[in-house]
Amino acid sequence: MKERAYAKINLSIDVIGKLENGYHDLDMVMVPIDFYDVVDIEISDEMSFSSNIKFLKMDSKNTIIKVIEIMRENFNFKENFKIELTKHIPTQAGLAGGSSDAAATIKILNKILNLNINESELMNIAAKIGADVPFCLNNKPSIVKGIGEKIENIEIDLDFYIFLAKPKKGVSTKIAFENLDFSNLYHPNISKVKKDLEDGDYESLCNDIGNSLESSAFKIVKSIEVLKTEMKDFGFDGVLMSGSGSTVFGITRNLELMDKAANEFRNKGYFVRKTKILK
Repeated sequence: MKERAYAKINLSIDVIGKLENGYHDLDMVMVPIDFYDVVDIEISDEMSFSSNIKFLKMDSKNTIIKVIEIMRENFNFKENFKIELTKHIPTQAGLAGGSSDAAATIKILNKILNLNINESELMNIAAKIGADVPFCLNNKPSIVKGIGEKIENIEIDLDFYIFLAKPKKGVSTKIAFENLDFSNLYHPNISKVKKDLEDGDYESLCNDIGNSLESSAFKIVKSIEVLKTEMKDFGFDGVLMSGSGSTVFGITRNLELMDKAANEFRNKGYFVRKTKILK
């Protein structure tokens, strides 16, 4: 059974503070985008895993395997699986590639094993895998709070294109959060960004998007800041780093600009992708 595992971008992230358990309290605008991996899982006599990305292995770091282990423990099924992952979403990119693969796996196992798990329980399983997995399971434009477990769907009354560009080097989410300077941290107005999306105010949206993690990520991978400047200069109406990086996205309504940017930034050695929000 095949399932598309859709990437996400953060139209804004506010890191409110650090919690006693070591996690961070977040307030975010997250949207799924039309860019995806494909997870294909079939019941088999023995466990196997293959992917077009050779460094991905069948181990505990693999989010697909983590899902199977947790769901096997919870629901006591004995089946083994043949797993094929066709990966397009780059790793350490701020696009939730691993989380989206996990969410797709949860959906597949629920169907092929006829587990009939309710939505609330599916979300509980997702939260055990990683902070972005509940959002990826929901897969709708949302306000996401806490450590990723509080999700409120939002309606978007705007159409625009999204251009993704990523330097070769990625960013460790853990290190990006560890390097945050809370005494001098930028806090975007999440409520304003939500209102811009709901009201269809494109110009305000482009001005209001922001990411508390940018300053930390820029220190880890300097080319992210360079890329953001290059994309602003190229003519995108709004430019922001997604998640903890290293992908930077540009917002535009100009399809010709998107096509020119794809050629320009690919020639500079960046990973590029033209996409849009899934509503």
